[in-house]
Amino acid sequence: MSTTANVSNLTAQLIEAFRQIVGRDYVLLDEESLAHYAHDETEDLHFLPDIVLKPSSAEQISKILVICNREGIHVTPRGAGTGLSGGALPHLGGVLLSTERLNRIIEIDERNLQVTTEPGVITEVLQNAVKEKKLFYPPDPSSRGSCFIGGNIAENSGGPKAVKYGVVKDYVLNLEMVLPTGEIIWTGANVLKNATGYNLTQLVVGSEGTLGIVTRIVLRLIPLPVHDLLMLVPFQSAEKACEAVSAIFRAGYTPSAMEFMERDALVWVSKFLDSSSVQIGDEVKAHLLIEVDGNDMEVLMRDMEGIGEIVQQFECGDILFADDAQQKAELWKMRRRVGEAVKSHSVYKEEDTVVPRAELPVLLKGVKDIGNKYGFQSVCYGHAGDGNLHVNIIKGDLSDEAWNGSLKEGIREIFLLVKALGGTISGEHGIGLVQKGYMDIIFDATQMRLMREIKRIFDPNNILNAGKIFD
Repeated sequence: MSTTANVSNLTAQLIEAFRQIVGRDYVLLDEESLAHYAHDETEDLHFLPDIVLKPSSAEQISKILVICNREGIHVTPRGAGTGLSGGALPHLGGVLLSTERLNRIIEIDERNLQVTTEPGVITEVLQNAVKEKKLFYPPDPSSRGSCFIGGNIAENSGGPKAVKYGVVKDYVLNLEMVLPTGEIIWTGANVLKNATGYNLTQLVVGSEGTLGIVTRIVLRLIPLPVHDLLMLVPFQSAEKACEAVSAIFRAGYTPSAMEFMERDALVWVSKFLDSSSVQIGDEVKAHLLIEVDGNDMEVLMRDMEGIGEIVQQFECGDILFADDAQQKAELWKMRRRVGEAVKSHSVYKEEDTVVPRAELPVLLKGVKDIGNKYGFQSVCYGHAGDGNLHVNIIKGDLSDEAWNGSLKEGIREIFLLVKALGGTISGEHGIGLVQKGYMDIIFDATQMRLMREIKRIFDPNNILNAGKIFD
């Protein structure tokens, strides 16, 4: 889908004002630049902004928002553009505000196990910086090599390590942010406990850039685990693989990662990477990638042995134990690149479902049954330990009429099943632009009214990321 921007309120005078704020080199109006910022990683959506601004400080962002709030100009904040729900798409035109120049790690506080960073720092860059000091920032989305910390804050990102260590919200202590009206505030304090008034910090985490633009982030850190072990377990049944997940936790084990990949996911990514590191037998229908970490190797070995005994009860094949760092890296590379492999294979829609982990087998079977009903193929993978299943719906031979029409009813049925199982329609990708039509499945009129009123308090003129999450 592609569209041009709406008629803009921009004038030559306003454009010059923006140039005075950020510098002429950081005001982009040329067709090529606008096209670059017209899309992210969400399906095939394209929306042109009217102008791209690249500020370098909270003060510059404040001045921009004061002007836009006064003139009624829509502003879409953007990080690295790796989002999967359309949250950074300027579908109403106006200003695309990029945070890529706010890219400094300001301080690593080893005494208090904290890091202060700007939002434009790449997640893996921050992880490596604290790792040098034997510290650990666990949230690690698959796009960690390119996504920004600020985008992770906006979406409350998770990743494989979330099963043991939690998601972004569990590490955010304090945020500096610019409100849509231009005020600069801090949301909390740099402390581990805070019962002082409403928790504005956690309200902002996961708000998808609709309440303010984050300009500084204080994160807590933990000591870096010394050892980790990794194994890949093949199963003759995808549902049995999902059943094994809950059994492992019920037996008292807490892996640092537990990832599910059904057969097509691993086959496609192997071809995409031209990798032969995993031999996939004809009888194999799914894999679990299971990691444990800690400081005592003997304990980790016992954990792996115990987990190995459990998975044997669920029709698994020969377990592949990663022998060294290189093999571990290769297996993780395959898991992290699955999304790219699927995207290269076909036009697709990715649904980010999450249910209580014991309900994963029911969800997986339901997704396949709904696919058969509506005539679509799905490739499923995700963070099984969290009950977070990414359902990639493949266009394949579906007609455009079905893809743009009846498929929506199929997706709605998937989400109704998710709700019935006690889950929800996004675990880590957010609602953004593409999922807002399904919010009525999860929230009633009172809940939606409360969210709209919160938005109105922060953004009375509805200029910031308007039309995301809800209209």
